[in-house]
Amino acid sequence: MLEVTDLHSAYGRIEVLKGVSLAVKAGEVVALIGSNGAGKTTLLRALSGVQPTTGGEIRFLGDRIDRLPPHRRVARGMTQSPEGRQVFGPLSVDDNLRLGAYMRRDDGIERDRERVFAMFPILREKRHLAAGGLSGGQQQMLAIGRALMGKPKLLLLDEPSLGLSPILVDQILAAITALKQDGITVLLVEQNATAALEIADRGYVLETGHIISSGAASALLSDPKVKAAYLGAD
Repeated sequence: MLEVTDLHSAYGRIEVLKGVSLAVKAGEVVALIGSNGAGKTTLLRALSGVQPTTGGEIRFLGDRIDRLPPHRRVARGMTQSPEGRQVFGPLSVDDNLRLGAYMRRDDGIERDRERVFAMFPILREKRHLAAGGLSGGQQQMLAIGRALMGKPKLLLLDEPSLGLSPILVDQILAAITALKQDGITVLLVEQNATAALEIADRGYVLETGHIISSGAASALLSDPKVKAAYLGAD
């Protein structure tokens, strides 16, 4: 579904992505782990088109998309739930969800909104309230729901558990597993590397702009070097 080849990206003179290559197959949950500053968020932003690339290729469903603007990528079936949620605070929960479907012209928008409400019932209860008044966990649910309203084939999730309580983290991870069962492919950036790899099929380790390791999630979980660097093991 997604093929990234020798991707480069920079902020001014500071190169952040230094030749990243990875692939995501349809139906997978793929985890991207690494330390702070490794380039994980920059990679997701480059994939969705809000961060310029300076070299390499991005192919989505067989077509090259790295020269397309973000809205064209959304129309093709790639949406992102960004780090920090970035919901539209003054707008209602309902309006945030409707904005997620802005590019759509089909008749399934209301049905998909009901699916989001079924996944995150608290959003139904607060559908008429301003998104800025929600708790952090509720805003994260809304950010994921808004991305789902774009009817994605590939969902990019950036730090969905950031700042959440353990109970809410479990709810978010369960939701990601349910998305896979519904046929949505997920590329997951997550600081909680253990939790991410436990629900993923495969994983990549990004360090200072380079992929330094990859493989089955179970293999990465048991890799002594990965354990020592990212999983909190001695």
